[in-house]
Amino acid sequence: MQVLIVESNQDLGWLWKRHLERQGCLVTLAHGQTDATAVLHETDIRVIILDIQLEEGSALAVADFASYRRPEAKVIFVTDTSFFSDGSIFAIAANAYAYLPTGTPPEDLAAMVEYHGAAASPG
Repeated sequence: MQVLIVESNQDLGWLWKRHLERQGCLVTLAHGQTDATAVLHETDIRVIILDIQLEEGSALAVADFASYRRPEAKVIFVTDTSFFSDGSIFAIAANAYAYLPTGTPPEDLAAMVEYHGAAASPG
């Protein structure tokens, strides 16, 4: 399964990437909107782990582009703030399937990726 992680914190992104790769996922790590949209142009992504607070660009722009370019992709939003804790992210981003704190253990994040990735798979 192809997974895209969009995370500005390089250490956290690599931690998630390594854990998902050990679970058998093919993972691409992007650090901002420009990198993420380039990946979405070229790769059949099934799940996107997307930090709400990117240092470069807008997470909502990435989610919006993904809904156009890869409509089957499921977005798991992550954040270290209480912003959108009211669940409003699900009304704003139609492809939002989960909303987790960045402190979520990697094995729990991997379980969410596996669950939503299976739901995104054809057939």
